Amino acid sequence: MSTPAKKNPDENIEQKKVRKNDKWKKHSPKVAMILSIVFAGFGQLYNRRYLKGTIFIIMELAFLVAFLESINYGLWGLRTLGTIPGTDHSIRLLVLGVLSLIVTVIVITLYVFNVIDAKKQAEKLRDGWKPLKLRASFKEFYDRAFPYIMTFPGLLLMIFVVIFPLLFSVLLAFTNYDLYNSPPRNLVDWVGFDNFKNLVTVPIWQDTFISVFSWTIVWTVVATTLQIALGFFLAVLVNDPRVKFKKLIRTILILPWAVPAFVTILVFSAMFNDDFGAINRDIIIPLLGGNGVSWLSDPLYTRIAIVMIQTWLGFPFIFALITGILQSISKDWYEAADMDGASRFQKFRNITFPHVMFATAPLLIMQYASNFNNFNVIYLFNEGGPPIRGQNAGGTDILISWVYKLTFDTNNYSMAAVISIIMGLIVSGFAFYQFRKTRSFKEEGEI
Repeated sequence: MSTPAKKNPDENIEQKKVRKNDKWKKHSPKVAMILSIVFAGFGQLYNRRYLKGTIFIIMELAFLVAFLESINYGLWGLRTLGTIPGTDHSIRLLVLGVLSLIVTVIVITLYVFNVIDAKKQAEKLRDGWKPLKLRASFKEFYDRAFPYIMTFPGLLLMIFVVIFPLLFSVLLAFTNYDLYNSPPRNLVDWVGFDNFKNLVTVPIWQDTFISVFSWTIVWTVVATTLQIALGFFLAVLVNDPRVKFKKLIRTILILPWAVPAFVTILVFSAMFNDDFGAINRDIIIPLLGGNGVSWLSDPLYTRIAIVMIQTWLGFPFIFALITGILQSISKDWYEAADMDGASRFQKFRNITFPHVMFATAPLLIMQYASNFNNFNVIYLFNEGGPPIRGQNAGGTDILISWVYKLTFDTNNYSMAAVISIIMGLIVSGFAFYQFRKTRSFKEEGEI
């Protein structure tokens, strides 16, 4: 009688591996994707990723139990803005609607991620990928997700501090929310693009918008260019080797920057006063006679005054910025230019100016964007005045100060939101175009 042959343990192990691989080859990514669509986490359970699947299931259950009813109510309020005057508060419903919209987008994003993750993991398992053990999985997750974990608090803060107010303001522009349509006594209604249409067709809005927008552009270009030019000129002048006592001069020129801007503006407002200001009383009247210049009552002179004030406020920063850049330019460039017989203007045009602009162009562009929305000097000097006949904005109001008056003085919130959208589009478009064209924002290999 023959004895049975002994089985080789290695052959059994190999056979088990083959059977296990054959089993995963039949694993279907399509099934994993469908299960994840049916309920978040089911696809991960199908892939035998039990911890991840359990987390997704708990997240969806928490959403369905805790937030689904609130989100449905918020989205209803966003669509209708209320139906019963005196009971439904349209603005509260709009706020809840925007929050519901943000939460819905976040949930949809996580749901899509859940489906994609289940499908990709099923494909990897089918192709022979071996899942890591629990400890190794946590380590790999931490290594890959660390940057996202660190930026998540900032992202969350940005959503509720930047994105939420922005969406609320944009939606407000498509309503009739003003003094006569204020909840809870009255409901706010969606009016579509009527506010945008009124801004360019109704005479008082059209005239005011054209006047304020034109002055805003002039103010931005003239005031910013003057402060940059003055700061640039003084920085180059003080940097000249022939100038002595450089430290003292730089300290004196930076002093206007050390004084709080609102204090300086209020002091200048008193100095330019038509009746008792030092400019008229001690300078204009003794030299030229008459009653002085109407600095606060004539729009032309008021505009000249605030441009000079902004130049005074803005040039120290430009001076300090460009002074630092000038110190970094190698003297070898100027020595080589001297050997070639270059004039002072040629050295400035071909060495100093290009180096300074390369390093400071983005910051100088930001100066223009900042002055476009420079509320402080406009409002603190003369509250955007003097008044102009036939307009609902003052003679020196720029768009941002006009928005402030529409919001807090006349309670015309919807039209203020319309103008805010226009301001945002202008500043964003201008900044995006300029940054794309600026060499300082390109990678070293792209220059």
